[in-house]
Amino acid sequence: MVRHWLWGTYSPFGFVVAALVILADQGSKLWLLHVYDIAGRTKNGPVEPFPYFQLHMVWNPGVSLGLMPQDTTMGRIGLLLFSLVVSVALVIWLARGTSTLTALSLGLILGGAIGNAIDRASYGRVADFFYIDIRWIDIWPIKYMFDYVFNVADVAIVVGVIGLLYESLFGGHKKAGNPSKM
Repeated sequence: MVRHWLWGTYSPFGFVVAALVILADQGSKLWLLHVYDIAGRTKNGPVEPFPYFQLHMVWNPGVSLGLMPQDTTMGRIGLLLFSLVVSVALVIWLARGTSTLTALSLGLILGGAIGNAIDRASYGRVADFFYIDIRWIDIWPIKYMFDYVFNVADVAIVVGVIGLLYESLFGGHKKAGNPSKM
């Protein structure tokens, strides 16, 4: 019976996607922290390897966009427990998934959540590095909505949520039948 709740038709695909996200996220973080030495290279300001793309070293003690910062041990444990609960819920949702897009999206979100949870368990906070400078766009909501430093896990979570939204709006939902024929 447990297998029914935690395993479904699309579970293997979703877990492979999650594993790839975790590998990409943790690999990029380990390389940037320990090989590239981003903390040392960005002491005097960000590094700009490409126009409008910068590398920063930011330790995020909260969740996405720095919300709910937790600087105490109990706060960090609370965020880790929250990540665990969310991950279990995503696994159950994945087991019930009925499409490849759902599995892909949930795998991206699950991998991102676990990648950031690994940071919280290892460092007490999440390592963020990437920044896209879009201040040249003079459209108010865009200018401020995307003004944050992020990592591979964050990108996976955002893309996964977009995939779920797309499927909920345009995906293979059954069309309502003609009520007069019921």
